[in-house]
Amino acid sequence: MTFTGLVVLAGILPAQARGSLSSLPKVVEVPSRPAYVIPPREKESDARPGQSLVPSTVLRTRKPGRLQVAFPDGRRFRLGGDSLALIGRSDVELSRGQIIGWLIPGRADGPPLRIRTRVGTASISGTTVFLEASPERLRIFSWEGSVQVEARDGQRFSLSSGEEVIHENGAWSPPRQLSRAEATQRRRVSTLLHGFSTPMETLPALERELDRLP
Repeated sequence: MTFTGLVVLAGILPAQARGSLSSLPKVVEVPSRPAYVIPPREKESDARPGQSLVPSTVLRTRKPGRLQVAFPDGRRFRLGGDSLALIGRSDVELSRGQIIGWLIPGRADGPPLRIRTRVGTASISGTTVFLEASPERLRIFSWEGSVQVEARDGQRFSLSSGEEVIHENGAWSPPRQLSRAEATQRRRVSTLLHGFSTPMETLPALERELDRLP
């Protein structure tokens, strides 16, 4: 979906359908800018910690901009630089860029975190997932735990810790297990795992899973 299409979609949500502020996800941190928010029928503005995000809000960043968003039910995600995403009623749609999503440990039963893209959807119920989307390629990587991937063409993949699947040139590659060295290098250079003051609750589990990789 193009940026124009996202903005158009952001402008068609009736005000009465937006829900109470207490039930809405919020921006919890903006460690670097530029990072912007486009609520339905409103102009783009700088993202602010504490800002509520109604359904159909567009999030946009430019390098080195990053932000973190929290849903009240324990779903969390961070958006990297040069990213474009749309907040849905129960999911997030990533048009381009990088996102890492997780659920806080011990949360009560609730909906999974679903991250949609143009070619597939990643769903997590208690784990940490990374997605990177461009017009040419989509990468879905499980940092820890099980990630369910449902492709638009009907294929389904189940990723375990340290596994990734890639869509490129119109086709999906088989799931691939990263080595400990490769995953550790990604951990070291990731801009979504460093530079935030707000805790990432699944980081200890992520570190343990790295140590178990071959």
